[in-house]
Amino acid sequence: MVTRPGPRPDAAPFLSQADSTEEAEVEAEGALHPDGAQPEGGAPAITGISYGRSVMIVIVLCYINLLNYMDRFTVAGVLPDIESFFRIGDSSSGLLQTVFICSYMVLAPIFGYLGDRYHRKCLLCLGIVFWSAVTLGSSFVPKERFWLLLVTRGLVGVGEASYSTIAPTIIADLFVSDQRSRMLALFYFAIPVGSGLGYIVGSKVKDLADDWHWALRVTPALGVLAVVLLVTVLREPPRGAVERRCDSPLRYTSWAADIRALSRNRSFVLSSLGFTAVAFVTGSLALWAPAFLYRSCLATGRCQPCPDGDPCSSQESLHSLIFGLITCVTGFLGVGAGVEISQRLRRTNPRADPLVCAASLLGSAPFLFLALVCARASSAATYGFIFAGELLLSLNWAIVADMLLYVVVPTRRSTAEAFQILLSHLLGDAGSPYLIGVISDRIRRGRPPSYLLEFHSLEYSLMLSTFAGVLGGGFFLATALFIQGDRRRAELCAQGLLPEEPETEDGIVVPQCGRSTKVPVSSVLI
Repeated sequence: MVTRPGPRPDAAPFLSQADSTEEAEVEAEGALHPDGAQPEGGAPAITGISYGRSVMIVIVLCYINLLNYMDRFTVAGVLPDIESFFRIGDSSSGLLQTVFICSYMVLAPIFGYLGDRYHRKCLLCLGIVFWSAVTLGSSFVPKERFWLLLVTRGLVGVGEASYSTIAPTIIADLFVSDQRSRMLALFYFAIPVGSGLGYIVGSKVKDLADDWHWALRVTPALGVLAVVLLVTVLREPPRGAVERRCDSPLRYTSWAADIRALSRNRSFVLSSLGFTAVAFVTGSLALWAPAFLYRSCLATGRCQPCPDGDPCSSQESLHSLIFGLITCVTGFLGVGAGVEISQRLRRTNPRADPLVCAASLLGSAPFLFLALVCARASSAATYGFIFAGELLLSLNWAIVADMLLYVVVPTRRSTAEAFQILLSHLLGDAGSPYLIGVISDRIRRGRPPSYLLEFHSLEYSLMLSTFAGVLGGGFFLATALFIQGDRRRAELCAQGLLPEEPETEDGIVVPQCGRSTKVPVSSVLI
């Protein structure tokens, strides 16, 4: 008897309610509760870690993530002072962020491999100690050694790569379903909020100490507390146990097999490309928005330029402070709103996550464009448009992380995090600050210097970010086509209900029955 195959998981109407494959694909699904809750005591009974302890672990990880992004954007908060101290231009200033991101993204796959196979708590502690030490050392670089500041910023990427690839996978091993989404939202609050605090702390500490070097010495001191909290609070959960509902050993594959599987995971690849656009936009804004706002102030005569020999005016610090506050508030509102919106929409549409991401990116582009073109006419309108654009961008952070974790099996999650970091930074915020600076310098080349020219050159170069946002929205729309099927396959593989494809052995062509046949090397006797 021939049975007709059931509907494919990807066959649900693109913008309509879910089909029935979520509940009926396999009979063994009965072990899964409809609301995603864990049976018989839940996750604590499986991991051996109480719910309260799990929440404390997430809070500690969130605190460290906050420090990471504070440190990353403290430099942007005092960028005019650094330019004056080292006597560098826009291109060299852009290199500060680019060098850090390049180091960060190159090292991320290494820590992703280690995070999937070795003790994650030890890797986190070592990475944070190294990051804190190098950040502290960067504050003592003399003015004739700008190249040394670039080297130290690059080394900071070592510590951050160890943390960013591993911490989300620990949260994924403590919680499932809506609880995981909410804990990831708490964790990713730290990205926009920490970024905003970086501007605020950088500008305020510099004002209090009358020296920008002290701004780089705040996060290393807080890093010591982070290590103490990791050692005393963090207990490492078994990988994937809450999804398999047992603590039996997982089946590991080779690193090459992991990469092949990830490259065939269409939801992972497309959502990573969409997140790359988010990184491009936020990276360029993070470094250049305060400088752009200050230049618009100079071009319209609303503020006076810094006198020669004065490292910075109060207006520059004010713009960094306002932009930092906007980043904090929009991050706090946007990350939580994004998770709540996607969770409500999931009840009627299983493709809600990528669709929310697409809508937020496509919606942010016109607001950021208006912020650029209205900067000379009205500072208040510019700040309003920046607020709206950043609020929409912030909807993405936790949703993208949640998508990665539920479309990738537990044994590959750190590797997946690492390669998403590699891709998003390689094509995103690693190059965007430098690219914006290069375009700005090129526009000014050969023309008489003026404050108006400096403003327009940065305005035109920043418009590249709006086009990147539209492109990213398209990638998230494409992700929505495949998200159901990839999520289902990952869930079944994690529960042992769907065997993964075996690793293929290299073959050799031999004659057999008058034909050339490819057979495994191990089957050929010499």
